[in-house]
Amino acid sequence: MMAVETVCSSLPNNSTVQLNKLEECNGKQEKVLNGKAANFKNGYVKNTQLNNGTGKFAKSDGLPPIDWTQHETFAGSFEKSTLLTAALTHIGLYILMFLGFINQLLFTPKVATEKNREGYAPLYNPFEQFFSRYVYRRVQHCFNRPICSAPDAEVTLMERHSDDYNWTFRFTGKKRVCINLGSYNYLGMSMLERGPVADAVRKYGLAMASPYGELGRCELHDKLEAEIADFLGVEAAIVFGMGFATNTLSLPGLLGPDVLALSDENNHSSLILGMRLARATVRVFRHNDVKHLEQLARAGIAEGKWRKIVVVVEGVYSMEGSIVPLRAVVALKKQLGLQLYLDEAHSIGALGPNGRGVTDYWAVSPADVDVLMGTFTKSFGAAGGYIAGSARMVRAVRGAGHAATYAHAMSPPVVQQVREALHTMRAPAGRDRFRALQRNVHYFRQRLESMGVVVFGHPDSPVVPMLVYTFSKMAATVELLTECGIATVGVGFPATPLNKARIRFCLSAAHTREQLDACLRGIQSAADTLGLRYSRRPRPPH
Repeated sequence: MMAVETVCSSLPNNSTVQLNKLEECNGKQEKVLNGKAANFKNGYVKNTQLNNGTGKFAKSDGLPPIDWTQHETFAGSFEKSTLLTAALTHIGLYILMFLGFINQLLFTPKVATEKNREGYAPLYNPFEQFFSRYVYRRVQHCFNRPICSAPDAEVTLMERHSDDYNWTFRFTGKKRVCINLGSYNYLGMSMLERGPVADAVRKYGLAMASPYGELGRCELHDKLEAEIADFLGVEAAIVFGMGFATNTLSLPGLLGPDVLALSDENNHSSLILGMRLARATVRVFRHNDVKHLEQLARAGIAEGKWRKIVVVVEGVYSMEGSIVPLRAVVALKKQLGLQLYLDEAHSIGALGPNGRGVTDYWAVSPADVDVLMGTFTKSFGAAGGYIAGSARMVRAVRGAGHAATYAHAMSPPVVQQVREALHTMRAPAGRDRFRALQRNVHYFRQRLESMGVVVFGHPDSPVVPMLVYTFSKMAATVELLTECGIATVGVGFPATPLNKARIRFCLSAAHTREQLDACLRGIQSAADTLGLRYSRRPRPPH
């Protein structure tokens, strides 16, 4: 059966009626799913006639139920916080916002103001403007930190200082070498031999100065697409110059107004934006909950009005560190006749004995996934992304997707960097890197759990989130770890729920055991100083 078909991008004359039909999304209104825009989830409002697929319909799908006890559905550990921790986190946030309102009343912010806007809609959402100025600004020094080295196992930070409470920054001229736990350099490919990349620059220049649809292709692009398809075990592939745009500009060529997309609640914003641009109807299922996904899928089938129903998931979720239960999802896909779009941005190169991603990890045939998407920004140490699968589907993306027509083609030296990384991954040295990464992941996660901190995600995920819950502790943890020579990333709202700020560690095959031990000593010191031992689970032996 054809995996994906192109759809007409124009709406019929009764577009108002069609758009009204698109305005539907499941889930509880009080929970933020896939972000919130103007109080809507995924850009759609809730359909009052449907409740997570459990409402009554005129007909049944007639398909037998699935026995999920026969399938592996574990996708990660998510320890819940105590009621006291949740209450104190909310109280701390409310105090922070109250102080922000007082600050707003007493002091004029050092920002540009809107003028001569009578009769026009405001440029900025009032809450987002307030949050950005008086909550985010307090911890702004923990974000957007400039570096002056390659992001390898170590990275050099350029120190900054603010004289006006983070309204502005100035460089101090000092540099600090830190162990790098913040970059997506999973396989340590950021420091590959530069010779072939330099040769590509000399022959083709730095840019193609054109999209693929015009004069933007060269032999390097053709070779890379053939090599990616062969590596993944599929018929064809197409590459793009930007990872985010791979999802955003390809989905409109694959979906349409007569398509139902079932989206995981923790899907990346690039997927969400792509589904919005495609004008597909989106319904959200709970994170990695295949039973809830089955409910929504059966409800969609019972409606009998969708040209196709597409499940949209990720391989590794970058904020949760969880892994999709792909075998269970594929079993559901086959049972109900669904289609599957799999984003492997964080899993390609980082999972599986051969580094082929989550399909390799779960021993699932690539032919069982209709659309394989991945990026070159993580394990490949480069930039861009790909769409891979059947030759017919790839032709549809070339013809109906926006990227081939409008987006700038991938830079030739970047193409060559991806090819060199791919060649390394397919060599014995590449398999050594896969094993080194998994050893580091297991060791680091086990040591964190033995400290008594809350760690989210799957034991095999290279993304390791450590929960600190509050904005203030997130900032303090980043500061303390930096003082210990550890560069890491703090994550808070809106990337996470308001009360689930965290420190996200990204492991690499390039890390040595001595470096990891140094990081763990710094984390243990921060946990003692700030009281981060929230876990109530039995601690594994050191």
